[in-house]
Amino acid sequence: MTGHVTCFGEVLLRFATPAHRLMVQCDSLDMVVGGAEANVASGLASLGHAVRMVTRLPASPLGDKARAALGAAGVDTRHVTGGAGRMGLYFLESGAGLRPSAITYDRSGSTFATSAPQDFDFAAALDGARLLHLSGITPALGPGGVTLAKAAVRAAQEAGVPICFDGNYRALLWESWDSNPREVLTELVSAATVMIGNHRDISLLLGKAFSGDGEDRRREAAEAAFAAFPNLQIIASTARHVVNAAHHRIAARIDARESGYQTDEVEVTQIVDRIGTGDAFAAGVLHGWLNGADIQKMAQAGLAYTVLKHSLPGDMCLIGPGELDAFSASGGDVRR
Repeated sequence: MTGHVTCFGEVLLRFATPAHRLMVQCDSLDMVVGGAEANVASGLASLGHAVRMVTRLPASPLGDKARAALGAAGVDTRHVTGGAGRMGLYFLESGAGLRPSAITYDRSGSTFATSAPQDFDFAAALDGARLLHLSGITPALGPGGVTLAKAAVRAAQEAGVPICFDGNYRALLWESWDSNPREVLTELVSAATVMIGNHRDISLLLGKAFSGDGEDRRREAAEAAFAAFPNLQIIASTARHVVNAAHHRIAARIDARESGYQTDEVEVTQIVDRIGTGDAFAAGVLHGWLNGADIQKMAQAGLAYTVLKHSLPGDMCLIGPGELDAFSASGGDVRR
């Protein structure tokens, strides 16, 4: 099938401490471009899909850097608009051993967060689209973010474009204002065909706990979500067991209305960068979905892409389809 994917959300600059240092130890920081929806856009573009990014950046050198990074990843930036204001930032203290990484947001009042729906031409960006991808981070930014997310969803519904919604629950953002995440996210998920989220996300949406454990609990949660959201067809999630900052065990799961499939765990060691791995999972799953894969292949593609992202510095996963297809859980020697 032809057509593009439209991704909508804020693009950020990330400033990270080098060599696993604390912020108080640093005189310089490493800067990269990221943001959840931009990471999915760059991953899908790297995997060979046509992708349009819809966002708003400040008219400044920082905004220019963000736009250039998207373009370099192969993302169509014609629907990236500019305006007055500041760039959204976040600061990462990279963990090590049993000390986890920590993030500090500095994005209040950014150009994107202060935008209005009329600052975006959603109809043009969605013209001919196969999918709209957005996440729960946009509504978590505040009342204005809620308005933006609802406007994007409404435009996709009017255009007959399916929606992928990644819960991406960020407690620090939701708790910074008088928010009702359950009410807001429930409305947005009700419009989605594909949901990226696990049993905890579904518990938040439905206000109930699930009694099972492991795969049984995830299937119970999925069935409850399918009953509550008639439009929903696919739920994708990961199960992550953290041994330490550099060693995780990860499995991927896809639930459809009639059945579910969960992969075996993969040992991920010598982790280079944990940030952006959930977005890489979403990109891998959507890569399979866009190519008409069954739930097993979607889960395997999502798992492979998220595991590969752990080996790359920065927010974005820029690995192409050849390396994804060649992925092996046992690794391998140099390919010559």
